[in-house]
Amino acid sequence: MSATATIRLRFPTSQQLSAVFKALEPETRSSVTGRSKVTIAKEDKALMLTLIFVAKDTSALRAAVNSYLHWIRLTKDTLESVEPCQLLGLSRNA
Repeated sequence: MSATATIRLRFPTSQQLSAVFKALEPETRSSVTGRSKVTIAKEDKALMLTLIFVAKDTSALRAAVNSYLHWIRLTKDTLESVEPCQLLGLSRNA
């Protein structure tokens, strides 16, 4: 038995989309257990990230979806917490 899911997420900025894509991309190269595979794609003009999950069973699918959604949330929260510092000129690049 196999299970699949597709999730499409729209981001408010291209910077957030690119940062999340770059953060997730290495995770898609290999799976720790081999029970699931994830493919990601970004649509720059639509600011959309698409995640396609294929797993051996629903438990593996749930674990993979939960992990990726957690990583996306963590990356997005980090970006949002750094943004005020950049606006104040407190970043290293300022």
